[in-house]
Amino acid sequence: MDATAINDSGAGRSAASITLENVGKVYPDGTVAVGDISLDVGAGELVVLIGPSGCGKSTILRMLNRLIEPSKGRILIDGEDVSRQDPVELRRHIGYVIQNVGLFPHQTIRTNVGTVPRLLGWNKKKTRARAEELLELVGLDPARYGSRYPHELSGGQRQRVGVARALAADPLVLLMDEPFSAVDPIVRSRLQEEFLRLQAAVRKTIVLVTHDIDEAVRLGDRIAVLGEGGRLQQYATPADLLSNPASDAVSQFVGEDRGIRRLAVTRVRDTMRPVGQIEEIERLPTVDVGGTLYDALGVMLTSDALNVVVVEDGAPVGTIARSALFGVPDERAAAPA
Repeated sequence: MDATAINDSGAGRSAASITLENVGKVYPDGTVAVGDISLDVGAGELVVLIGPSGCGKSTILRMLNRLIEPSKGRILIDGEDVSRQDPVELRRHIGYVIQNVGLFPHQTIRTNVGTVPRLLGWNKKKTRARAEELLELVGLDPARYGSRYPHELSGGQRQRVGVARALAADPLVLLMDEPFSAVDPIVRSRLQEEFLRLQAAVRKTIVLVTHDIDEAVRLGDRIAVLGEGGRLQQYATPADLLSNPASDAVSQFVGEDRGIRRLAVTRVRDTMRPVGQIEEIERLPTVDVGGTLYDALGVMLTSDALNVVVVEDGAPVGTIARSALFGVPDERAAAPA
């Protein structure tokens, strides 16, 4: 099956699974970029590759779209071996976002976004409509920005255009190599927030490379921690990674403040107890069911309470005890504050 078949087989779907089977990359001089990695990424999942410099993160990303060929192993997208597909056609159906965006400086923003649709033979009307749809989706008014050139946009705006261009042909897979690292921290946080909103809308399969553990736990459904030689050290959800590092090396990498990070990524709804376990709940402060344990802790500290009531649309649906936040037994947490 060629790359066009990937796109055709994905009709009506937005994402494809990715499987790495004992994939490795060794260069002719003996340098081991990636040792032996096996990894499954579910359709619609956002997986973050993280680790120190030189651990093979970007190499893995480039092997997925055959910018680099593996020395061993197989890479499957939607169950099909990518090595059997024409690499140029394959790349036209995989979105790719890099750190410095890589927009064409002498083309308008609208033309930049329409690059891949034009290569796929879309007509001008369809290409323009898609470009404008994507600009709106990433928060850039096409009437205002479509006719501008890259140098007329801020770094954060150019990064949004890069994401729009990568999504233009509705790929099943999106690869992102440190997409937000070239902007300042405030813009970066806003871009991350916008990206989460965008992913909730489009639900692509995304593999994202970063050096930033805070970015990884904020964005990722699962995180793959890589070590020297491209060895997979742990593959887990953000909450599991922060709660149970697989080794001292992973523990050191995620940082001594991983407990606070865990609170920020663990949802209240996943930890709450049934309402009936605590009486007189009307006396307790509340936290919304859509919040995190970090939100619950803030309410507890502000109210000097050992328990909070979880509410949904104003109605109690559960409770959270302070002991649940840190895993430390506290007999007082069983009683109303």
